[in-house]
Amino acid sequence: MTKNEAQYIGVVLEEIRDQNKIVLEAVGDLQTTVRKLDHMETDLKAIKSDIKAIKAAVTDTSKQVQNHERRITKLEHAR
Repeated sequence: MTKNEAQYIGVVLEEIRDQNKIVLEAVGDLQTTVRKLDHMETDLKAIKSDIKAIKAAVTDTSKQVQNHERRITKLEHAR
């Protein structure tokens, strides 16, 4: 192997190492993003559950208010 060939191979290897570093950094960033998405998914599930509970409470309160309104109207008409 000539000196020029050895230098060329050295340059190519250095370029491959640099590209590998870039790929590894991207994979690391991707793993971080996936972990964040997992946490977001968990949070969204909790929020959905909370919203269902809130809807149920609002529906119940609305029914109670309607019942009170009917009772008040009956009392007002009874006078």
